[in-house]
Amino acid sequence: MTVTVLLAGADEPWETPLVRALSASPGIALTRRCVDVADAVATAASGQVRVALLTVGMRGLDTDVVRRILDAGVQLVAVTDSDDAGAAARAVALGMIATVAGDDVPAVVRAVVAADERRRSDQLDGFDDPEAPGPGGTERGRLIVVWGPTGAPGRSTVALGVASETAGLGVPTLLIDADVYGGSVGQMLAMLDEVSGLLAAARSANTGRLDLDELGRHVRQINPTLRILTGLPRADRWSALRAGSFDAVLTVARQMAPVVVVDVGFNLELDEELSFDTAAPRRNGATLAALEQADDIIVVGSADPLGLARLTRGIFELREAVPGAQLHVVVNKVRDSLGWSRAAITDTVHRLAGVSPSHFLPLDQSAVDRAWVNGRSLAECARDSPLRVQLTQLARTVAPAGTAPREGITRRRRRRDVTV
Repeated sequence: MTVTVLLAGADEPWETPLVRALSASPGIALTRRCVDVADAVATAASGQVRVALLTVGMRGLDTDVVRRILDAGVQLVAVTDSDDAGAAARAVALGMIATVAGDDVPAVVRAVVAADERRRSDQLDGFDDPEAPGPGGTERGRLIVVWGPTGAPGRSTVALGVASETAGLGVPTLLIDADVYGGSVGQMLAMLDEVSGLLAAARSANTGRLDLDELGRHVRQINPTLRILTGLPRADRWSALRAGSFDAVLTVARQMAPVVVVDVGFNLELDEELSFDTAAPRRNGATLAALEQADDIIVVGSADPLGLARLTRGIFELREAVPGAQLHVVVNKVRDSLGWSRAAITDTVHRLAGVSPSHFLPLDQSAVDRAWVNGRSLAECARDSPLRVQLTQLARTVAPAGTAPREGITRRRRRRDVTV
């Protein structure tokens, strides 16, 4: 079977000899020679090719371009100069696993054949397999995503609570605020600056420069076991966070900490793809990317009638978006004034959604108010509150196996700078 190939060489010295060699290779058909990344993305989306050969030095090549080509079912091979030692590392950072020197024609041909075999056998590469180690054999941290339907059920409060509690158990934890409709974790911790750690990390990832050292420059240290990557300062900045670059941020984040907690937005719609061409940004792309990679998804809904209705509908939408995901359904803001027992709430959710809540979080507004006013987590300023006790139990449920409870919590190392 003939392997159809596109080549985007950006007029590198090896491009013309490689075109001749590919054209003369049996079993390989050079379908298109693309002039830029837009041409390459459009060709991949058209279904004409099965393998794409891209030079790492091509102008405009970033993680979003790589993701869109891969999403089209096309295998990617990075073609580099033989004397460019950093090109292979940048290709990996962009999400392209296979690299080959452009002046080594037999190696290029072998790489094309191998890429097509991977495509046909539907094998997962190291960046797509959630169980696989990261680059260099680094073990991946556990990714916990906190999601909930519209209506402010308390996603951010739960995300911060779970992250601070896993950190309190002695597990280094990174909390990422990826809510594209209104990040709030930074404000909850009195980080009132206008600089988004997430957007800064995404910019580095988009150009293939994000590594552990670079990510470390963008996170904020709360205490020795808890770090924060702050979110969007304004909701209208969502277009700067592309799914491809966010994928790369998550990949490096899972090398930084054994536990990564991500607070995401409520919306799971893909309607924007129906209204634009293939290069259009997707506002919900980061949310879906996090959910697809998650080891555990904490689904948060409020205990009132409207909140439970939204929760049960949201569970169906979530299952459709990420089939087979490991869900932990959490009912938040439980209070006696509703007149409902936990058994009654469990029966309602199970009857309508086919799943039972695993945890119930009480409404403890005085403790939440105290935490917000002081810019602290519940573990720091409301240790004995009923809400904090239940968040501790939830954190132990999703923490890595073998995590032992530890008495007390490590206090923050230093006072964070606050800009007003």
